[in-house]
Amino acid sequence: MSSVKDAFADSGKTINFSNKKSKQYLLTAFVSILLVSALIGVVVVGVKSRRHSSAVDSEVHALVKSSCSSTFYPELCYSTITSHPDVSNKVKSQKDVIELAVEIIETAVKKNYFQIKKLTTRKGLTPREIAALHDCLELVSETLDEVQKVEKDLEEYQTKKSLKQHANDLKTLMSSGITDQETCLDGFSHDGADKKVRKELEKGQVKVRKMCSNALAMICNMTDTDLANEERLNGRKLEEENSVWPEWLSVGDRKLLQSGTVKANVVVAADGSGNYKTVAAAVAAAPSKSSSRYVIRIKAGVYRENVEVPKGKTNIMFLGDGRKNTIITGSRSVKGGSTTFDSATVAIVGDGFLARDITFQNTAGASNHQAVALRVGSDLSAFYQCDMLAYQDTLYVHKNRQFYINCLVVGTVDFIFGNAAAVLQDCDIHARRPNSGQKNMLTAQGRTDPNQNTGIVIQKCRIGATSDLSPVQGSFPTYLGRPWKQYSRTVVMQSSISNVIHPAGWFEWDGNFALSTLYYGEYRNTGAGAGTSGRVKWKGYKVITSATEAQGFTPGNFIAGGSWLKNTGFPFALGL
Repeated sequence: MSSVKDAFADSGKTINFSNKKSKQYLLTAFVSILLVSALIGVVVVGVKSRRHSSAVDSEVHALVKSSCSSTFYPELCYSTITSHPDVSNKVKSQKDVIELAVEIIETAVKKNYFQIKKLTTRKGLTPREIAALHDCLELVSETLDEVQKVEKDLEEYQTKKSLKQHANDLKTLMSSGITDQETCLDGFSHDGADKKVRKELEKGQVKVRKMCSNALAMICNMTDTDLANEERLNGRKLEEENSVWPEWLSVGDRKLLQSGTVKANVVVAADGSGNYKTVAAAVAAAPSKSSSRYVIRIKAGVYRENVEVPKGKTNIMFLGDGRKNTIITGSRSVKGGSTTFDSATVAIVGDGFLARDITFQNTAGASNHQAVALRVGSDLSAFYQCDMLAYQDTLYVHKNRQFYINCLVVGTVDFIFGNAAAVLQDCDIHARRPNSGQKNMLTAQGRTDPNQNTGIVIQKCRIGATSDLSPVQGSFPTYLGRPWKQYSRTVVMQSSISNVIHPAGWFEWDGNFALSTLYYGEYRNTGAGAGTSGRVKWKGYKVITSATEAQGFTPGNFIAGGSWLKNTGFPFALGL
């Protein structure tokens, strides 16, 4: 292409500069040349800009694809993230990919909430369908809180907490998000009519569950890599933090709990001698988002009520006058019209909950199907010297990290169930007489994703039969558990197992379902029912022989107990 200088030279050959008209022609030509040059420049810059933008997009998409490769639903992961209008500006690292994925989940969760809200106004719904929809609203609301906490934790990653604590908290939050979606849909599984409503919700709930699964997989990939790098740099295995106090616990509370002295904020007494006559009234009056331990002393008596400690009521403690004297009892059941979730006599959601010297009971009986005595979704919650008494589905360890010490759990079918990371230590777990033709199952663990850090651990416990079952236990086979969900995980270790447990140990849920994907382990148990020679031969079952493997299921490792159990004031052992 000719240069601007050449163009002027060529023009000079044909235009007479002494002529006014020629000068105008020259000026016009000059302006035209400048415009053409400018246009060429713009085109060149535009091409370069597009090439640069294309290169950036290509790099971003490659990073997203690489991050999504660790997930179970990579196509969904890639398409949802790369279709975000601001992906090129927001994604510069693996953590950015996760943060954007979580941001997209938050939007999807909000959309589901409003869909469910709209369905609640539909005419012709059965009472249980209405109850199930309200369960879903509560669960989706909790998911939103969990997702927002994940966003905050990712922003503060490797700054506010130790890497190990960040990893554990992030995995717990995302695991709970997955569980919420499953629990919502489970509420529509009792009647044939439920299936129509379930079908309308299923697409949105399943999509959020898969997106949460993808985020969890990427979180596991990132944190496991970072922990391995930190361990390599330090040249030693990272120790469990055992001197870290939770952010919510005040100095005063620490001293009180360490000394064993607990001062009540309010007193509940059925006879009117306290501040409140019902436990529910005391909970309703408790402060929200409390940064200090709020102790509700429940005097001896039988409290016939259903109690919920909602998510906004944190760090509450129920202090009874002895498990045989302080009893909270109810009788809701699935046969009576409730959902399993809503049948709980006492439901604990607010984080940091403690209970001591109380009985939680559901008296619906064996014929009324699922009837929960205690449901727990509270993170970093603990129960000491408490009884949980019912039949089917006694103790619902719904989600998050939980610890039970020196408690009694009694029931028939699936009577410890859910998808929390729960450790029962030094507890008595007793099967009771079920209905004719029924089998007893101690556990039904509900892990749906292999990356979830969840499971039921029974450690140093005593497994036996109640007095009504013992004389006839040959007629009612009793098993350690069965797989409720695909990746069910239960470990029984260092426990005394009586002959109430069938030699096979474990039972199927439905044919071959989950038998190769579950994880059922036994480690160093004793007693007439502890022999493993006759146990099931499933791919997912194993006799644990490695102390290192067993150590992974202790309170110190499985529920990060070293960072919070000390603050409960309850006894505990972190290791084997």
